[in-house]
Amino acid sequence: MNSTLSSILLASYSLCRRELVRFYRQKSRMIGVIGSPLIFWFLIGSGLTNSFRHPGDQTGMNYLEYFFPGTITLIILFTSIFSTISIIEDRQAGFMQSVIVSPVSRSAIVLGKVSGGTALSLIQAVILLVVTPFIGISLTPLSFVLVCAVLLILSFALTGLGFLIAWNMDSSQGFHAIMNLFLIPLWLLSGALFPASGAAGWLETVMKFNPLSYGINALRGALYFTDPLHAGETSSFALSFLITLIFALSTFVISTFMVRGTEHASR
Repeated sequence: MNSTLSSILLASYSLCRRELVRFYRQKSRMIGVIGSPLIFWFLIGSGLTNSFRHPGDQTGMNYLEYFFPGTITLIILFTSIFSTISIIEDRQAGFMQSVIVSPVSRSAIVLGKVSGGTALSLIQAVILLVVTPFIGISLTPLSFVLVCAVLLILSFALTGLGFLIAWNMDSSQGFHAIMNLFLIPLWLLSGALFPASGAAGWLETVMKFNPLSYGINALRGALYFTDPLHAGETSSFALSFLITLIFALSTFVISTFMVRGTEHASR
């Protein structure tokens, strides 16, 4: 049992470390992942800050502050996308085939790849928290720990979702098409840009069934854990956290079954 666990952890660590080394050798990726969401946040937030009012907030939250959790989530999403594209590149280079035929647990392969993207997403998301004092968000030690916990689970969930999409893709162009068709709308309809309570009836219903909506709600709840009134109309923090956790675990389990299915099909 100990030998099996050690084998799984070693394989996962090796794949995770490979993702980290690859990312930090490509500085342009880091600039693009963080730079684009920050530009969106500043330009859109500055443009709408005087015309936005959260329906459930009684404290006069401006749009820069409201859009902040969505910006962090967008950074996580972009990082997840870029990290899971490496699955397609590794398959084209023959590396992934070598990993699949090796005597490595299928869950170790998924855990290693997803953990690498999760670590990258988490690091960059936490770095952005340095701007919170400048936009009116006061983080206590407790809220900071909760924010990090939510970001960890959200990073794992979105990287796992990227893994699901990338695993059966043959080209990075096709992956980008799916990203534009599915992942970006998933983010747009998560409450990142506008609250569900202010949307059209059918759109509000769609947003309630979007698992990423609960990740955004959990992040808002963590940011304002000691001041829930300032968070406006959000779902229960415990409920949102639980649904996000289920979302993360589901992507991991489904990804593991997909990898096992590929292995059986290749025999």
